[in-house]
Amino acid sequence: MAEQDQGAGTAIDYAEVLRRIPHRYPFLLVDRAEDYVASTSITGIKNVTFNEPFFPGHFPIDPVMPGVLIVEAMAQTGAVLMSKSLEVDVSNKVIMFMSIDNVRFRRPARPGDQLRMKVEVTRARKDAYKFRGETFIDGKLAAEAEFMAMAVTVADEA
Repeated sequence: MAEQDQGAGTAIDYAEVLRRIPHRYPFLLVDRAEDYVASTSITGIKNVTFNEPFFPGHFPIDPVMPGVLIVEAMAQTGAVLMSKSLEVDVSNKVIMFMSIDNVRFRRPARPGDQLRMKVEVTRARKDAYKFRGETFIDGKLAAEAEFMAMAVTVADEA
């Protein structure tokens, strides 16, 4: 692993996020990341805009980002951490969400908010990681969860 990947504060721009995970619009929920420390922690950033595809139905008069998508944003942040830490070859592996526990929602996310998803590895074993994630809006806790993911080989279609 490169020396720069070892230190705190390493940033991951949108182009690297796109190289690290397969998600795309309308389901890509991480714009960039910072504070990457290999196999340890990362902070994902999602800028919530009024143009999100879920707002017209959730809810037209008082738009709120669905909580399940906040959890998905934490999971995608963990996937970026795993992908970079394990140097996952995304052409033949995908990081799959395995479990979720102890989810709590503290405050809603609305257009104009910036989600800061702080994700820490609590356990790592080969291609499986367990995480604890917290999402903050304006420095206040908005959601938290524990979740697990695994790097899985993609089936070759022949």
